[in-house]
Amino acid sequence: MASVLVVEDDQFVRSALIRQLTEASYTVRSVGTALEALREVAHFRFDVVVLDLGLPDLDGSEALKMLRGITDVPVIIATARDDEAEIVRLLHAGADDYLVKPFSVEHLTARMAAVLRRARSVSGEPAPPTELRVGGLAIDPLRRQAELDGVPLDLTRREFDLLAFLAGRPGVVVPRKELLAEVWQQAYGDDQTIDVHLSWLRRKLGETAARPRYLHTLRGVGVKLEPPREPQP
Repeated sequence: MASVLVVEDDQFVRSALIRQLTEASYTVRSVGTALEALREVAHFRFDVVVLDLGLPDLDGSEALKMLRGITDVPVIIATARDDEAEIVRLLHAGADDYLVKPFSVEHLTARMAAVLRRARSVSGEPAPPTELRVGGLAIDPLRRQAELDGVPLDLTRREFDLLAFLAGRPGVVVPRKELLAEVWQQAYGDDQTIDVHLSWLRRKLGETAARPRYLHTLRGVGVKLEPPREPQP
């Protein structure tokens, strides 16, 4: 699932983008100033940034220059300005694409998908798999659907995010700090949050912490997801 940072000071527009992008299966964080945006990209990994130009602390073009100084994350400019000379200048300054407001979320997500494809092509990174399989688990990150032995799982958004993240690293022990950063998008947090969601997820997978099948916790280290072991004869 792609992670998006929305930099937009208009609270109404910001809330609408968060809701619509989340419904489109993106993981979304948002801020209202350029300085907050710089802080976010310094602490978290994003796949794309949607950057408004009319920010209260810095003009978006200045923010773009500062972003380019610390990250090569793809940046889509969202602007009410339609001056061609300025758009060309922004593209030369490091923007990957632009949209003139108002625009539909379908238009935005189509541009985001194109930017992400180009970024993967340049970096040589393979496209994300359409389906993840671990034992009897089948997880479709794009449709946000999961099945266990052919039976659909009724998962909350966070439960799905946690399961999909672990399924993308089968057999690998993922530290709790990494789970907080990648699934919860938090640099710091309470381990109990992870424990509660793991407990709910285990229940839906038909297992317990005492008798795990897929989810295994290594005390003081992290969590891993792997196929159930075959019973000994």
